[in-house]
Amino acid sequence: MVQANCRARFTAADFDFIVRTLARSQTDHCGHLRISSQFYCYVLARHVLQQGRIGDRKLCDYVASLLETFSRASRLQISDETHHIAEQYISDMLIALTKASPEQAFLLRAHIGNYSLFISGIFHENTQRRSLRGGPDIGFYEQVGRTNYQLVASHAAARRCELDDVFEGLADRFRDVRLALNQLSDRLLNLDDDARPSLCL
Repeated sequence: MVQANCRARFTAADFDFIVRTLARSQTDHCGHLRISSQFYCYVLARHVLQQGRIGDRKLCDYVASLLETFSRASRLQISDETHHIAEQYISDMLIALTKASPEQAFLLRAHIGNYSLFISGIFHENTQRRSLRGGPDIGFYEQVGRTNYQLVASHAAARRCELDDVFEGLADRFRDVRLALNQLSDRLLNLDDDARPSLCL
């Protein structure tokens, strides 16, 4: 399950990079960045969310963790200790909810919200193209994502994980967060069809 914990997982190399960056001019930087994926995703998420007037650090931390988790394609699927749920379509996940226990339903609904945000945020152009051929449009993902975040926000498991406020914020501002991720995708990602997706500055 995605947690709001990117900041808690910053490494010594990340803090070293911050110190070196603040001590140097822009012309001093060259070569590859030696930072963790969680630090990188947090910086990107914080940047685009602040531009979208979303200043909540905990919500940003959650979005950054979502980006880091879903940057590995295999994590677009959900599983738990006892059941493997490998659906990649929202419709399959919604059908799985009909047979899920309350705890499984919580995990599924959180995943549906996360999946909807990631697909409509990072792959919005592809989503729009597919909608012209009968696939779900951006509005569908917004509605499904918002609804499922709202439902998990009031779940006891969300309170135990201290994510109820994050889910509530994502439900209330789903479209704003999605638009911020659209900016990240358009300006800071290379999603060439001929190459693996990569983050760039």
